[in-house]
Amino acid sequence: MQYRFLRSTPSMLALLATLALPSAGLAETVLNRGNLDDPESLDPHRTSTLAEANLMRDLFSGLIGLDADARLVPDAAESWTVSDDGLVYTFTLRADGKWSDGSPVTAQDFVFSWQRVVSPETAAEYAYMLAPVKNATEITAGTLPPEALGIRALDDRRLEVTLNAPTPYFLKMLTHQSTYPVQPANVAKFGAAFTKPGNLVSNGAYTLTDFVPNDHITLTKNPDFWDAAEVAIDRVDYYPTADTAAAVKRFEAGELDTNRDFPTSQTEDLRAKFGDQVRVGPTLGTYYYGFKTDKAPWNDPALRQAISMLIDRDFLSQKVWQDTMLPAYSFVPPGIEGYQSALLDYAAQGQIDREDAATEILTKLGITPETPIKLELRYNTSDNNTNTAVAVQEMLAPFGIEVSLVNLDTKSHYGYLEQKGDYDLARAAWFADYADPENFLSLCSSGTGNNMTNYANPEFDALMAKAAAAAETDPQVRMQTLHQAEAVGVARDLCVMPLMFYSYHNLVSDRVGGWNDNVLDVHPSRFLSVK
Repeated sequence: MQYRFLRSTPSMLALLATLALPSAGLAETVLNRGNLDDPESLDPHRTSTLAEANLMRDLFSGLIGLDADARLVPDAAESWTVSDDGLVYTFTLRADGKWSDGSPVTAQDFVFSWQRVVSPETAAEYAYMLAPVKNATEITAGTLPPEALGIRALDDRRLEVTLNAPTPYFLKMLTHQSTYPVQPANVAKFGAAFTKPGNLVSNGAYTLTDFVPNDHITLTKNPDFWDAAEVAIDRVDYYPTADTAAAVKRFEAGELDTNRDFPTSQTEDLRAKFGDQVRVGPTLGTYYYGFKTDKAPWNDPALRQAISMLIDRDFLSQKVWQDTMLPAYSFVPPGIEGYQSALLDYAAQGQIDREDAATEILTKLGITPETPIKLELRYNTSDNNTNTAVAVQEMLAPFGIEVSLVNLDTKSHYGYLEQKGDYDLARAAWFADYADPENFLSLCSSGTGNNMTNYANPEFDALMAKAAAAAETDPQVRMQTLHQAEAVGVARDLCVMPLMFYSYHNLVSDRVGGWNDNVLDVHPSRFLSVK
């Protein structure tokens, strides 16, 4: 087809000026996400909360990723092989993998990052996530240098990882943010300040543009991301939404496109108002309380069990949470293939029988309404957590347990627990990083970063070690051994006190596409779109 040059006229110039303006279809696409609370950190190796995990999935790209359905997909690694004995994994990184400053992502970046995770100096809560890697546990304990970790760069694009023993769930673990890379030069240049806007170099679908505490975090599409052509949303604004009632109002006003959590007391009204924009379904998560197990009198398992019996989990799940939760009598939730949870002994009893049994225990311990004990219950602020804590306070009061409540914002609450603060009982939650009972039960292993109750029992630790050793030779034996570990650590000792199993309860606007409900409740922004 031939084109003719046309003489410029005023009307033609006006037309060209109009065409030069961004069309509505080319306008910046923005997603506004409610995100529970502000992050404690934007360092992937020092994060632990759900709010942080959401941000890390957008900012960084690990070897393995999760797609919109929470299925494993290649990410920074385009492929991998496993040796016949299951001990050696060799990953090939993408040739087009880049950091947001345009430099290539290399195998040495992962070596640096994983050594950083297990180093005692980092004090990463999730250092145990790399425990299957050769020498990781010894490094974290300070008996070997970080350079002894079973990971090495074969060349710029090939990464070799050697495990202590075959670990069938190892690839699933690599979707966790503790295994994401950080750029060595970026960390060296800025030190602890490398996570600040303007400093942070990342390799994910988005880069960090702005962070105003208690207001918003802005992420911008990363043009150097290996799959940038498939990323539909230009900018993601994350907002802290601990006040779920206020978040609902912002959603109704169109200020939020999505929000994780809402006041469950409003479930029926919200469904009537928003219809299918209210998303509720099963997820692998447990809502629990934890006693400081190394502090008297809470170091007595009998006292812990008595208090557990007095808590009416049916009432909490049905009335307080409006049937958006299920009563929990194990720590590991249902839905993990091949695993049978170990239940609390009184799971099949009625609540009155539990209360009678609890009263006998408390009486033997000298605890009665006339001679009560005091218990401080700490929780992170939200409508649902407050309602739960008040209900528990009222359940325990008639039996000589005088509960005082202390609530803090999420960052302060978990920061206090992570620092092993002095408390009696504290609220926490655990959502599966990968679908395996080990991911839950490892919270009760001695010395792990997320063992906030300070539970330590050689019998439990030995069972967890036995399960790890049976991973490849007999997976069924492994699951049976994990069941035994849960029976000891949770059902008998209450290293944690499970109360309810989560369902996800999200608000998702009709204008958002690609939000696929899944049991991990994982929704990376790179797979979403907005109308």
